[in-house]
Amino acid sequence: MKNYIKGLTPEKKLLLSLRLYYSAKELKTEALKKFHPEMTITEINEKVKKIFLYAKDYFHSNTGIQ
Repeated sequence: MKNYIKGLTPEKKLLLSLRLYYSAKELKTEALKKFHPEMTITEINEKVKKIFLYAKDYFHSNTGIQ
């Protein structure tokens, strides 16, 4: 996998990273829908936005990894 990514052009790396980002957002949205059926789609979208906005802070504060 590492060699595969090394061989990609910068444009393809960007496209791959965007696909991964949007796939992760879609998965998080669907998980929130499943586990919180009482939430409206607007509430879910706002929650997902905040989760991704503060993901780095959340990760570092909960893992101790800098």
